[in-house]
Amino acid sequence: MDFFSALEISSLETFLKLFLAAILSLVIGLERELKRKPVGLKTSIVIATFSCLLTIISIESAYIAEGSEYANVNITMDPLRLAAQIVSGIGFLGAGVILKRGNDSISGLTTAAMIWGAGGIGIAVAAGFYIEAAVSVLIILIGIEVIPPLLFKLGPKRLRMVEANIRVVTSEQNAIPAIVDEIKAIGVVIEALSIYDHQEKEDLSQHKLSIRASFLQEKETIVLYQEIGKIPYVEHIEIELIS
Repeated sequence: MDFFSALEISSLETFLKLFLAAILSLVIGLERELKRKPVGLKTSIVIATFSCLLTIISIESAYIAEGSEYANVNITMDPLRLAAQIVSGIGFLGAGVILKRGNDSISGLTTAAMIWGAGGIGIAVAAGFYIEAAVSVLIILIGIEVIPPLLFKLGPKRLRMVEANIRVVTSEQNAIPAIVDEIKAIGVVIEALSIYDHQEKEDLSQHKLSIRASFLQEKETIVLYQEIGKIPYVEHIEIELIS
C-alpha cells in the first residue's frame, strides 16, 4: 500500500468518526431541544464534533512524533493528553448553564452533564470506541426518559410531589393558624413557613405568609389556587412552581 492510499483510508476513517460523533450528539441534543433546555441540537453537535476532531489530532500527532525523521531525538507524547484538556474546558461551558433562581432552586445540572457527555462521545468515537459510545447514548436516554417516569408511578410518594412557593395575604392575624391548617387539609405539605407584616395602607395592616410547600403532581395548580382561594380570610394568593 503506497502513501497516498494509506492517506485516503486514514482520511476516510477520520470523516466517518466525525460523522458518527455528530450523529450520536444529535440524539442528546434532540432530547434537550424537546424539553426547551438551553443546550440543544446546535450546541451538542459543535461540542461533540470538535471534541472528536481534537482527539483525532492528539492521537495522530503522537504517531507522527514516533515516526519523526529526527531519529536521535527521543519524542514521547501522550496520545490522549489533549482529550483530557477537552474535558476540563467543557466544564466551563457546563457551568454557564447552571442557574440559581430567585426561589432558591437550581436548574441546569442535567444540561451541564449533557454538555460534558457530548464531549465524551466525541472523544470516545475519535479513540475508536464506536460501540461503547452508542451504548452510552442509549443508556443515557433510558436513564432520562424511561426510568424517571416509572419511578414517579411506582416509586415512593415523595417522587410524585411538586415543589412550589405559595404566598397568601390576610388582614386577620387571628385567622393565620386556621389558614395554615386548611392549606394542610387540602393535601399541601408545608416544608417552610415565614410570616411578616405588610402595611398596604396607613389604616390597613396585612399579614403575608410565604410558604415553601409540595403537593402531588396529579393536583392541578389552578385547582390548588381555587381551593386556597376558598379558605376564609384569604385575600390574595400567589403560587410559583419550582422547576
